[in-house]
Amino acid sequence: MITNALPRAIEPFLEFAAALRRAGFAAAPEQSETFIASVGLLGPRALDDVRRAAHAVFGPGPDRSAEFDAVFDAVFLGRSFAAPAEGRPEDMPDAFDGGDFDLMPEADEEEPSGADATTAERLYQRQLAAGDEDAAMRAFARQAPNALPRRVSRRTQSGKGRLSDARRTFREMLRRDGEIIALPTRMRRHRQRRVLILIDVSGSMKAGTEGSLRLAHALVRAGERVEAFTLGTRLTRVTRALRHRNRDQALQLASGLVADWDGGTRLGEALAVFLSVPRFASFARGALVVIVSDGLERGGPEVLHAAMTKLHGLAWSVLWLSPLAGDPAYRPETDAMSAILPLIDRLGDGSSPQSIAQEVLHFSKGARA
Repeated sequence: MITNALPRAIEPFLEFAAALRRAGFAAAPEQSETFIASVGLLGPRALDDVRRAAHAVFGPGPDRSAEFDAVFDAVFLGRSFAAPAEGRPEDMPDAFDGGDFDLMPEADEEEPSGADATTAERLYQRQLAAGDEDAAMRAFARQAPNALPRRVSRRTQSGKGRLSDARRTFREMLRRDGEIIALPTRMRRHRQRRVLILIDVSGSMKAGTEGSLRLAHALVRAGERVEAFTLGTRLTRVTRALRHRNRDQALQLASGLVADWDGGTRLGEALAVFLSVPRFASFARGALVVIVSDGLERGGPEVLHAAMTKLHGLAWSVLWLSPLAGDPAYRPETDAMSAILPLIDRLGDGSSPQSIAQEVLHFSKGARA
């Protein structure tokens, strides 16, 4: 079958059937055709309608319903990329879908403490619970639309500007028999800058990843153009999951997408993978980039420095928030953090969702032009 000739809207449906087979589900070609036809007949208004059609057509057993939904979310809500491990080529990142979620650690595997950085990849799903910082998140959501940085747009609007408004001028001439009392002008519109938030989900950040995801959900909902990714041993885009209005549902979807919770630390390689995907790299162009990480890179600082150099060149400003910076006496001492410190516009406190929210709001008002 030549898939290149098919409409792009059909591609995730074909990919879903392949992902089901990789995960051990029965997915015959006839079922895929029925699935596509049923969605067309339903005319779905939301993704849940497509999910119900998938359950009706492929019929997973009750004991595998959650696994079936994980595959569905991975295909229709996002995709994760693995950062290359040592000794692997860095120019060809691996792509992972729902079929990889069954790579669970064995029972006799050593449990990582979360205190030290490591390069080991550990795959599993975490259930994210709602926190008690609701009031702070609501306040952040109210302030963010006006506080987030803005830029001059190419679009114009009527106003006191330096650009002449030819259409209004001709209309006034027609109304006044060719006379022009005042020359109408236009001004550039202002729009919110793109915001990119990158969250470290490695073992050393274990205590704060859930709070960071809750903050990211509030930011995605409040901002006009916000992209959210998680970094660890893999790179995972969680923007679509966090766009859901219900926070509990959004966090549940995000927990199903991220497979490397509390695993190793390969920040440099994960950022390199992010920058190697043109569509992802475009999210950082002219954006306020917020990185929530302690910077405990296990590998050498060279890869992280090279990635941060490129990221700093693309971004408008880079805000690095570390839970260690909550201590006023904190000073970056690792080789990696010392190397990239000149590429960071501000190293701030990332010890809690409230502190992250305050850092983002205050920094947005005084970031570099």
